[in-house]
Parts: sequence; structure tokens; C-alpha cells
Amino acid sequence: MIRMQRLAWLLLLTTAAAPALAQDTGNCPRLPPESGLTWQHKAIGNDADLCRALRADGSEAFGLYIARDTPFEPKGGDRAEEGVLDGRPIRWYRSELAGRPNVQARETLVELPDGRKAHIWVQAPTGDALRESLGLAQSMQLGAAHLSQN
Repeated sequence: MIRMQRLAWLLLLTTAAAPALAQDTGNCPRLPPESGLTWQHKAIGNDADLCRALRADGSEAFGLYIARDTPFEPKGGDRAEEGVLDGRPIRWYRSELAGRPNVQARETLVELPDGRKAHIWVQAPTGDALRESLGLAQSMQLGAAHLSQN
């Protein structure tokens, strides 16, 4: 229940912040040009960033919150797919969205080279769409040299 509330909070933050999101990439990771995605970025305070990877039609492929601390805490019972992100193995965790039982959601937490953490989430209406979005999320480059600094 707490995890659903945390994810709902992030979704609310994403939705509420959408009009104020800047077009620059801020501290968002580098996306491969062939992904067709663009970043929507919002700095949150002095030490956190909200990044949404958008498709050409404006829909969100995935999102991430980068900060020293994040509200997401992986739970072993929610383990789902394994993956590789920027050359490092990761584990995706199942998540649920309150009021949206047909949406498949995954989350992961990655420690960055500078000590910050990236909470990454993916939401999709079908298994095929979920696999596609997970692949896109795993195509990011999170290394320190790939994070732009303002």
C-alpha cells in the first residue's frame, strides 16, 4: 500500500509539474539518438531532478527521479525481470498503480557514480509495450560522463 502511495505521489508530481518542465535535458542521462525519445526535465530544489523520456507523440516511455534519497525501496517479493543498464545488472520490481489495475508497472533503483540514486519507473498497457519500454529505459547511459551538469 505504501509503495502504491509513493508511486501515486510521483505520478501526481509528474502530472502537476508537466506545464513547468523545461526543454533542456538538465541532469537527465543521455539517450541514444536512435531511441526517438526526448527528455522533459524539472529540477526539484537544488539536489533532485525529475526526468520523463517522451515519445514523439508525447507519451511517457519511462521516467526517473534522481536524488540523494528516493522514496522507492525495492521489496524482494516484488522481483520481476532482470536487465542490464549502462553495463550493470539491474532488477526490475513489480508495482501497482492505484485505480489503474490494467497498467503494468515496473520500478528499479540504481546507484549513480556520484552517490545519488536514480529511481526509474515504467508503465505500460500490455506486456509487449512493457518489454519495449523496459528496453528503452535500459538504453540510457547513467555513467557520470553521460549526465549533463547545469
